[in-house]
Amino acid sequence: MTRFFRRAGLFCLLLFWTTTTVFSAVEPVPGTLTVHDSLTSPNQPATIEATLTQKGIPTGTGLGGEPIELLVAGKVVATAMTGGDGRAILSYTPKAKGALPFIVRVGVTSSVAGVEAGANLIVWERRSPMMAVEMTALMEDAEARRPMPDAAGELAKLTQFYYNVLYVVTQDKAAGSHDQVSAQARQWLKDQKFPVGHILVLPSGPEAFGKKLDELHAAGWKTLKVGVGRTKAFAEAFLQRRLEAVMVPEPAKGEVPRKAKVAKEWKDVRKKM
Repeated sequence: MTRFFRRAGLFCLLLFWTTTTVFSAVEPVPGTLTVHDSLTSPNQPATIEATLTQKGIPTGTGLGGEPIELLVAGKVVATAMTGGDGRAILSYTPKAKGALPFIVRVGVTSSVAGVEAGANLIVWERRSPMMAVEMTALMEDAEARRPMPDAAGELAKLTQFYYNVLYVVTQDKAAGSHDQVSAQARQWLKDQKFPVGHILVLPSGPEAFGKKLDELHAAGWKTLKVGVGRTKAFAEAFLQRRLEAVMVPEPAKGEVPRKAKVAKEWKDVRKKM
């Protein structure tokens, strides 16, 4: 009888070890999911790109073969699998214009711990006037990220009945990936009560926004007529394409390109447009 109990105890111990090993094998992988804004027109498909990486690795390792879901108004409207680089491409066709918040998340069958991220699907009529605003032109102090006086209110007046706004952010690699910089900009704009717009994160360099202007024009967004910015390179990108440029606040002497308009403060911006 004693030998029987010993054998039974050994069997239970082996079963415990086996069960523990199985549970350890299926333990969820910690991951990070990121996404950025997408731009489209009513009844036109939008491409939404989400990236799933392994959490805790500095360079970020893409996690492939994982299910991703796109939710609009709380409902799953599209699904996709991540590729070897961790990217998943989802498609959705909105019906009406406006700013449509959406969420991407890992599916229930994913081996990754439940994570999600959100952004905005911006749906504009292509014939509606557009303006671009350099994010630094909204800040009194870029390091402290204090907004300039009256910037939110004046921009709200410009966008209430007329302009759609593109916010242009220069990517700082120290601040994170493209999607992380986009998320930070989106949160800051929301916290400071700026109107919702489409966020563009561009690499640093004097030619970056000029190239993006050409890409937007080629894609059919031909109503972008004016840019409000802080840097000389931003203003020149518009002026070189025979578009209007307003600089705010007033830059140092020698930093104003010929034909650029200058506003000392945001209360003066509408007078220059």
